[in-house]
Amino acid sequence: MTEEKKPGIPAEKLVKAYLKMNAALTEKRHAYEAEEKVFKEKMAKIKSALLNYCKEEGLDSVRTAEGLFYRGVRTNYWTSDWEAMGKFVLEHKVPELFQKSLNQTNMKEFLEANPDLLPPGLNVDSEYTITVRRK
Repeated sequence: MTEEKKPGIPAEKLVKAYLKMNAALTEKRHAYEAEEKVFKEKMAKIKSALLNYCKEEGLDSVRTAEGLFYRGVRTNYWTSDWEAMGKFVLEHKVPELFQKSLNQTNMKEFLEANPDLLPPGLNVDSEYTITVRRK
């Protein structure tokens, strides 16, 4: 089945326009990221000063005429030994300690290496994409 050529904008012009817009977008993104970095650094210093204020005053929250600020505790957990963590999870039957997500690259490689094995409940969604690059 051959596709019928339709009159329209030549592909060369579309690629040129796309690349021009992409370059402008990249330039704007870099400018924004640089400005955002400056703001975030200043805001981090202010947060540090407010945290220090709470510590020195022995307070967890402070209401001012401009607004309220309060301190809390954020805890992060991670492992430096995935093998031992995996054994622990299996031994104590606590799979909920892991997030429910699939590693996209590893799943693709597994399916390519094992075309006759399809994990139960696996959903697949594929779509065509376009990549445009400079010559």
